Amino acid sequence: MPLTPIRRVVTGTDVSGKSMVVWDGPSPGTHESSFSGRGHTDFWVWRETPSPLDGKEDAGTWDDEFPNPEGGGHQRVVHWLPKTDDSPPNDPYKDPESHGRTWDRGGGNDYNRSYMHKTKSLDYGIMISGERLIELDDCTLSLKPGDIIIDVGAWHLWDSSKKGCMMAFDMFDAEFVDGPAGTVQGNDKPMQAKESQSLPPGVKPQRRIVAVDREAGKSSLVGDGYSPDVRIDMARPGFALQRMWVVDSMPAKLVYETLHLPNVIVPPKNGSVLNVITFPPDADWQGKVNSDDVAAYFKSLNAPNASTYDSNTPHPYMQRTRTLDFCIVLEGEITLVLDTQEVNLEKGDFVVQRGANHSWSNRTSKPAVVSIASHDAKYELG
Repeated sequence: MPLTPIRRVVTGTDVSGKSMVVWDGPSPGTHESSFSGRGHTDFWVWRETPSPLDGKEDAGTWDDEFPNPEGGGHQRVVHWLPKTDDSPPNDPYKDPESHGRTWDRGGGNDYNRSYMHKTKSLDYGIMISGERLIELDDCTLSLKPGDIIIDVGAWHLWDSSKKGCMMAFDMFDAEFVDGPAGTVQGNDKPMQAKESQSLPPGVKPQRRIVAVDREAGKSSLVGDGYSPDVRIDMARPGFALQRMWVVDSMPAKLVYETLHLPNVIVPPKNGSVLNVITFPPDADWQGKVNSDDVAAYFKSLNAPNASTYDSNTPHPYMQRTRTLDFCIVLEGEITLVLDTQEVNLEKGDFVVQRGANHSWSNRTSKPAVVSIASHDAKYELG
């Protein structure tokens, strides 16, 4: 069977500067391997940082490279298959081999198990469906839908033998200060959620796994727990933003922790932020929110200028940032509100947001969960 189609919505602006949908449909960047149902789907590729927001080409169809273009990155979903009687055998482990900006030492196949490998990149890995194991040199962990791993240039192996899986990756260039070793730098203490940390009703804690190479040639688990930084909105009961990671340079630094940085929805210059947001039903707060509530919310996220609220906006929490955002609906249903259109989205849908004025509206009776990776970007035309 061919690769599972995945819906992708790409936003932009019209000639008057109003946000709009540019493309909506199955992502066209499909690349199937020699095994039916195995391969990857590209959603967007960027070759420079900050990334341009106003290009006319569909960058999801651009030629890509692995792990990513130097100075840029990509978002894709990998499709892996479960182990069957016809699965090829695993290659034996071997001494590391160099392939440009990737290295591998065997142990896998091209069907259900990757090779033990390392890439000159920083990866946000987000499980979409199925089940997958990640093997590090010091442990093996099982990942389920919604789990997120921050791979900070570490050696790792993926195993989808049990169920097969689809997993999203936002991969971008990383800085290896010690050549191909790519070991973690600095001594920032990894942050863990406090036992006393509470979440609003209806909000599930977000799992965050962080992997690094503490020493050359050997990967280590830094942390496996819930997000230690949760932001709420007092005007929206049941709302929660759970921070995952912050990058403050391009190429990205290999460090133990980044959540001590103040950036929440607006990344540092040439950087990136990753958040998972739970949106409660609008009916729980609609008609009770005023301009002061909205201003307080954006101020709490260190982004007071992101709000585009006025009495005529289609949604109180309309916002606009100079960012390239990769959004994935992880749970529930939600409506993307733009200046000129509304788009209903379901679990598994992807949105590539290109600096568009927008908001998220939950018109159902259950919470919706969206992961949003925002990268610093620019408008080439002004």
